[in-house]
Amino acid sequence: MREPRFSRVAGEGIPILLLAVIATALCSYYAGWIAALPPALIAVALYYLFRDPNRAIPAHPLAAVSPVDGVVVEITMTDNGVNGAAAHKIILRVDSLGAYTARSPVEGTILDPHGKPLGADAALQHPGLWIRTDEGDDVLLRFHGYRFGLVPHAFSRYGDRVGQGQRCAYLRLTRFAEVYLPINSRVQVVSGQRVSAGTDILGTLPHP
Repeated sequence: MREPRFSRVAGEGIPILLLAVIATALCSYYAGWIAALPPALIAVALYYLFRDPNRAIPAHPLAAVSPVDGVVVEITMTDNGVNGAAAHKIILRVDSLGAYTARSPVEGTILDPHGKPLGADAALQHPGLWIRTDEGDDVLLRFHGYRFGLVPHAFSRYGDRVGQGQRCAYLRLTRFAEVYLPINSRVQVVSGQRVSAGTDILGTLPHP
């Protein structure tokens, strides 16, 4: 599925970006273009920070796509998957200049890992975002390495359905993402590989 071609800016960053653009215009009007250079450069930097480009989602319903732009730094097997189940753990170092918005690895329903009622706002704190596919596979998405104490913020809610590669959270300069796939999944990436959010496939879930 190909999204619209035009690029986007994450909604969380639009007010800040607009302030920088207004400051640039005011400085240019009242003090000339030289005075407008610093706020203009800030506006460009903010655009790159908050940019949220559209992506071509692969037509592979059993695939788990990368939630972030970045690099695969580690692939291990662990017993710390959903409810202590064995899982493949894929750690991604998030690209600071990549997309500001994280995407859901798979299509499914967001379940509550914190014991809150359905409909409560989801904050992507430990243990993370738990998604169950229609085939009953559990995929867990976690983040850590928060810069400036800014925790990623989910704009999906518990009980919501999310699509494969659908935008689900603002990253807020988070350094690492972890994706936990069922142990009988087939991992399709290697350490050191660069991946793009919503586009590159991390692995394939086990159901035919």
